[in-house]
Amino acid sequence: MRLIGDTNFPFLSYRKVAIGISLTIILAGVAYMFLGPGLNLGIDFVGGTQVTVKFHQDPDLDRLREAVSMATEGTPEIQRFDEPEKHEILIRVENPAATEGDFTKPILDALHKEFDSNIGDKFDLNTRGSKELEEKLIAADPAGIGGDPEQKAAHYEAEARAIFDYRKQVGIFTSVDELDNISELSPQTLAYVKGVAAAGEFSVLGAESVGPTVGADLKEKAQLAIIFSLLGMLAYIWLRFQLPYGIGAVMALFHDVLITLAALALTHREINLPTIAALLTLVGYSVNDTVVVFDRVRENLKIKRGEDLQKLMDLSINQTLSRTIITSGTTLAVVLTLYLFGGDVINTFAFVLLVGIIVGTYSSVFIASPVALYINRILVARKRRKRRR
Repeated sequence: MRLIGDTNFPFLSYRKVAIGISLTIILAGVAYMFLGPGLNLGIDFVGGTQVTVKFHQDPDLDRLREAVSMATEGTPEIQRFDEPEKHEILIRVENPAATEGDFTKPILDALHKEFDSNIGDKFDLNTRGSKELEEKLIAADPAGIGGDPEQKAAHYEAEARAIFDYRKQVGIFTSVDELDNISELSPQTLAYVKGVAAAGEFSVLGAESVGPTVGADLKEKAQLAIIFSLLGMLAYIWLRFQLPYGIGAVMALFHDVLITLAALALTHREINLPTIAALLTLVGYSVNDTVVVFDRVRENLKIKRGEDLQKLMDLSINQTLSRTIITSGTTLAVVLTLYLFGGDVINTFAFVLLVGIIVGTYSSVFIASPVALYINRILVARKRRKRRR
């Protein structure tokens, strides 16, 4: 299938302009990363605690920030998460230098003190666990099960699980009256829980903690993963084609990764393990398009021996242009849909792929091919000098 007919664009005639633009963007991005705010590394790499909470109503972020600051060192990072109407907040606290520790409990204690002081000693349906409620029910035995401890434990385990399955489904209890919606509860258990429980102002959607030592180790392994993937691509293309093409492909991959990192820095997006996975996905996608162009160059070198390499490269790029547009266009449409409608959880992953597909398609034409052409000319000139000697 061809989207466009035969073309004859002199792509490599613009290689100096294209490389100049790319170098300018890369240098500006590197300067911004090292001299400006830099990359926004997530707790996966710097260590710290991250808690996602959901409120009944839109909370006052200044009040929230002040409450968390009282319980931890440094200034916590607090931001809205997902759609605004969901009232979900992401709280991130970095560990003090070289300090291990999980700050989840201090953060939740601070939030309870600030927002849930009115519920007193009542069992908070939004932040307490299923096991705690199960133990409370077994001790009180509101349904009068009595007798066999195993039978009693099984009965109340099922009821406690039903309550927390409901919380997981709705995200937060806004009132204890919502317990009426849970058909698995016996009338006695329902009455008991309504009496001893309360619906706090917030619920915990997720919490994770990474120590600085683990974070540093993950950071090192993420860097090695990217470096080894680039070296692996170099070795593969060197063996399949020739060294100039391998160097051209790897330079294009460096180009893609650096520009994507610059985009992440400029947008202040968090870099975590899923982001690294997206970068590795980008590396694989970008080199695939480059290999298609180089494979056509190799075929044309056999068919048209003695032809100028630059003309053959232009011919090859034009011959694969329709395929490139179709492949990149369809992939871009899917990634753009994920970026716009996929939600906050995969938004940064989709953003990396979105930038990467655009930059990777560009680099296959204007970076990989020109670099391969330059290296080839250098090697040919060196061979000629050796012959003259």
